[in-house]
Amino acid sequence: MDIIDSIILGVIQGLTEFLPVSSSGHLEIGKAILGDHSIPQESLMFTVVLHFATALSTMVVFRKDIWLLLKGVLKLEWNEDLQFVSKIAISMIPAIIVGLFFEKELEQLFDGNIMLVGFMLIVTAILLFFADKAKNTYKKVSFGNAFVIGISQAIAMLPGISRSGATISTSVLLGIDKTRAARFSFLMVVPLIFGKIAKDIVTGDLTYESSNFMALSAGFISAFIAGLFACTWMIALVKKSKLTYFAIYCVIVGMIAIIYSSLNS
Repeated sequence: MDIIDSIILGVIQGLTEFLPVSSSGHLEIGKAILGDHSIPQESLMFTVVLHFATALSTMVVFRKDIWLLLKGVLKLEWNEDLQFVSKIAISMIPAIIVGLFFEKELEQLFDGNIMLVGFMLIVTAILLFFADKAKNTYKKVSFGNAFVIGISQAIAMLPGISRSGATISTSVLLGIDKTRAARFSFLMVVPLIFGKIAKDIVTGDLTYESSNFMALSAGFISAFIAGLFACTWMIALVKKSKLTYFAIYCVIVGMIAIIYSSLNS
């Protein structure tokens, strides 16, 4: 993988990790239209590096929130900060279960199933549309809501379902304040990413070649910068209820994917 390819993939990862358009769905469509060899195949190390970069960009954007949470948790009191962290932990449960017990079944869905991607993009669009029309409230994330949002995150493992779109939409439809919804959605994925990295290190799945250093660095930097931009932009869009534009985009791309799959089946 050369540096230009790494930068392109980094930008795609950085943007689509936060914008509600499904990075996995777009990659599957791209591979189908351009051919499997037209898009560089990401090694596990490269994938981990890109996800690590977007996790760090999230931490930079929410650095003040994370610092306050850490200070609150270290007090070892059942305060609002410790409760919030507990809700994050609860939200992780569905995704962990799916990842542990249905990993092989999930991998089979990432095999050029463009028809599925198209329909899932339309599902994402429907979620975004209704979330955009929902009235803003001032509700906080409850423990029960955290688990429901976690279920939407687990469902978003399907190609074509946007993780940020699904979790933010679910939060808003549950009546949670839009700013809190975006904050919870972006923070809840950080421990999952670091947990996945730790698992790959422990199991020895990660392999590193010094010859890939420049490509990995280029991908990391581009994903980090794009992630900073997309995360900040997405927060502003959620506050202003501008998700309908992404819903329209997902419908258009979803229909193109369905038509393309039908013509080539």
